[in-house]
Amino acid sequence: MLENRKYIIIGAFCLVGLIYLSRLFYLQILDDSYSLESSNNSIKRVIEIPYRGQVYDRNGKLIVYNTPVYDLYVTPKQVRIPDTTAFCRMMEMTRAEFDSIMNLAKEYSPVKPSLFVRQLSKEDFARIQDALVDYRGFEPRMSSMRTYPARTLSNALGYVSEISKKQLENQEIPYYRQGDYIGHNGLEEQYEEVLRGKRGVKFVMQNVRGVAKGSFKNGLYDTAAVAGKNLYTGIDVEVQKYADSLMQNRIGSVIAVEPSTGEILVSVSAPTYDPNLLSSRHFSKNYVKLLRDPYKPLINRPIMASYRPGSTFKLIQALIAQQQGTLTPNMVYGHGGSPMRCHCHGGNNLRGAVRFSCNPYFYNVFRKMIYHNGESNTFKASAIGLRQWHDAVEKFGIGQKLGVDLPTELKGSLPDVETYDKLYRGKNTWKFSNIYSLSIGEGELLVNPLKLVNLAATIANRGWYITPHYVKGVGRVGEGVPQEYLKRHETDIAYQHYLPVIEGMRMAVAAGTVNKMADIPGIDLCGKTGTAQNNKFGHKYDHSIFIGFAPMNNPKIAIAVFVEYGGWGGSAAAPVAALIAERYLKRKTEATKLDEHVKKQYLLPPVSMLPGYKGPKQAPQIRKPDSMRKDTGRKVEKLKPMMASNSGE
Repeated sequence: MLENRKYIIIGAFCLVGLIYLSRLFYLQILDDSYSLESSNNSIKRVIEIPYRGQVYDRNGKLIVYNTPVYDLYVTPKQVRIPDTTAFCRMMEMTRAEFDSIMNLAKEYSPVKPSLFVRQLSKEDFARIQDALVDYRGFEPRMSSMRTYPARTLSNALGYVSEISKKQLENQEIPYYRQGDYIGHNGLEEQYEEVLRGKRGVKFVMQNVRGVAKGSFKNGLYDTAAVAGKNLYTGIDVEVQKYADSLMQNRIGSVIAVEPSTGEILVSVSAPTYDPNLLSSRHFSKNYVKLLRDPYKPLINRPIMASYRPGSTFKLIQALIAQQQGTLTPNMVYGHGGSPMRCHCHGGNNLRGAVRFSCNPYFYNVFRKMIYHNGESNTFKASAIGLRQWHDAVEKFGIGQKLGVDLPTELKGSLPDVETYDKLYRGKNTWKFSNIYSLSIGEGELLVNPLKLVNLAATIANRGWYITPHYVKGVGRVGEGVPQEYLKRHETDIAYQHYLPVIEGMRMAVAAGTVNKMADIPGIDLCGKTGTAQNNKFGHKYDHSIFIGFAPMNNPKIAIAVFVEYGGWGGSAAAPVAALIAERYLKRKTEATKLDEHVKKQYLLPPVSMLPGYKGPKQAPQIRKPDSMRKDTGRKVEKLKPMMASNSGE
């Protein structure tokens, strides 16, 4: 029995030994993978970076594509430079720049490659390619550079640049390495995961000097890179460029959507910049220059700027009051008893009040709304009424993030009962007389242009909206669009209540607060002007606002225009909106006189009028550049000053 056990144990040991020997034979003789890992001196593992997905407009025109370039990486431990001065001359850099880059590379890792020079053009690389053989430790890699043929939409698109140290450290799933590029801001950041693609790996044989001698095992172990998916946007790039031209010499924004789909057609942030500036070897220098620009071109104003909505907010008041039952289309209010002044004649019904933007009318509408709850105590009644009002306004997307597909949207401010309890230090310490400025879109209200174009689209649709969004397809048109951009949001305001408001908006353009030239034949534009207060320099320099849609029936475009320091909404913002609507609907500009009028205006304020300036408060004289004065001989257009506070605009 013991003798049998002995043989069994010996047999087991022999079997285990045989298995180990077989495995060692396989690994060392038959399997190349371990030799591949251990042969860094002769076989190099090269990461292949895929091309990022391209970006197209709604008509299939390229907005962003990739230009092939070369990045030069350095591994400090392997560096051998016989003549540093000659090397710097070849690379067209100073010795100080060379030392700085090398120190950063050593700090990252002496034995791992890191970026030395990026985005060398084909010509630059051809110039240094042969000479690099004499400088060990430097390795060129094929890459690409984002190129923007339309030179527009810079803020909405974002940019691509080297990943930061903080981003590297905060990766939830490790993917990026030192020197990799990543999308920042805009669509480049929002859709980074689909745009970046999937990197590949290939193994290359090289000699002792690091010169490539061909693929290892004919590419048996190589993995092909997979290009990123293309983005198809709702942007109409031709109309976008035209809108850019109309917003020259202005600060502000234009945003337009297709009401039936929520697709963003135009997105202008002015002043803008050429997106190619942030897609070159000189990224850092150009970025710092843009960052220091006092007019702040890096701010994406359509979704990041906050303004009081002014008289455009009267449209929401009219709709909510009708639904509540405290307002009918034929109800008339005069100017008596209102603390607000107005430029129109009194005695308007709802259509006329919208047409002439009557402040006293909407003061009375808001007052009746707030006190319509049966509570006799005015303090308690005001709190009850404001809470009901707040809940109704929220359904228009005000006071919250709409959820546009960009990473930097601000939600704005919609005051509620708690806001005023805190402001007046206690409950039942405030009433309607403390909050009546909300009736005409002033006070504690803050919105961005995106919210107001969404309001215009909601009215165009007679009661619903789809969240505004840029992308209409990922990979293919109509595919990959997130479900939240297909869902309708209802305002719970009955269809019939929109009709008198829309009629008033049409009258405002045809014969109301809008510049008469903005009523372009064949457009049937409906709109509402507004003026956001900027009392630091007097009402002459308030911010000009216009929202609207066209045509009146079966609308194809909704639009919001903000012109900072532009004065009346009908003077500065409305003409821009009308021209953009015409260009989109007709595919041409027939209102040439209006086009010329808009391009004559110079509304870019001097630096002393911008936020953060600590000089005297009086408004300095706005003066055109000498070149413009000499070429055109035109004078600065004098904008009609507003009456007292809240002029009805």
